[in-house]
Amino acid sequence: MVDVSHKSDAARTAVAAGELETTAEVVALVRADGMPKADVLATARIAGIAGAKKTSELIPLCHQLALSKVDVTFGFTDTTITVEATAKTTGPTGVEMEALTAVAVAGLTLHDMVKAVDPSASMNHVRLLTKDGGKHGHWSRRGSEPTPADTEATADTEATAGESPGIRSAVVLVASTGGANGTRTDTTGPAIATWLTDRDFAVRGPLVYPDAHIADGLTDALTGSPALLVTTGGTGVSPTDATPEATRLVLDRELPGVADAIRAKGTEVTPHAVLSRGLAGVAGRTVVINLPGSPGGVKDGLSVLEPILDHLLAQVAGHGLHDGTKGTP
Repeated sequence: MVDVSHKSDAARTAVAAGELETTAEVVALVRADGMPKADVLATARIAGIAGAKKTSELIPLCHQLALSKVDVTFGFTDTTITVEATAKTTGPTGVEMEALTAVAVAGLTLHDMVKAVDPSASMNHVRLLTKDGGKHGHWSRRGSEPTPADTEATADTEATAGESPGIRSAVVLVASTGGANGTRTDTTGPAIATWLTDRDFAVRGPLVYPDAHIADGLTDALTGSPALLVTTGGTGVSPTDATPEATRLVLDRELPGVADAIRAKGTEVTPHAVLSRGLAGVAGRTVVINLPGSPGGVKDGLSVLEPILDHLLAQVAGHGLHDGTKGTP
């Protein structure tokens, strides 16, 4: 094992992801909790967390770490179940392997749970998304796989440079208890992700968290300080709606004009839009926007963001605009 005794303890976080490629039938059954075995997602989540805790026993020469948090979340496309794991510790070395192991073990558990229906299911693209902490600070995946030669030559540069010029990062966070437990199909998160991808953002998510744990979702989504975080859901007045309260706790500055404009746009379609309590603001260098949980509310909110988003992100980042001037309203 590599001697890390000379390194100082530091808060460290790693996020990894992968996807189980299967059939539309399996995806529908998992979402409806209709598989022959037990609760598929709950079982896979526990397996992933246990796998992270056992990493030093499974991977030779990995250090034993005292994990302070392991979180495993799932998402869906028509024919895939996505897996994302976040691992945190305070120690002398990173938690990349713990996050990757959590994804791999959760994915294998998904395979075991669905193989009776689809024996050809495959777990693919297990990869590290971001890591933070230690000497090199923040590192995030570019979207293209580096060659082994490139990796050694650019590791220090990548770890400290953040994102390459012209690439902006965004995270999509969904507050939905039904979506998190697989009993409700969410369309708003994928719609936001597609909208952002079409505008050349590198998008993480949709991350789906139950309403009661949306504060944890915000912490997860803000890992790595993305340029933009867009949430959907949990902005109403039902007893479980808690997105605005959780968002306010992470904001350094609010942007009430943006939130008001989103509500005003919604009232052109329905008077119920005034009931949305969504916030907008800045957390560090991340712009945070709360959108309603309805497809119409998301569409209206994105139409408000369309003409102002580049200007807003440039201001928050402290960059000049395309005409060489500072972004002063």
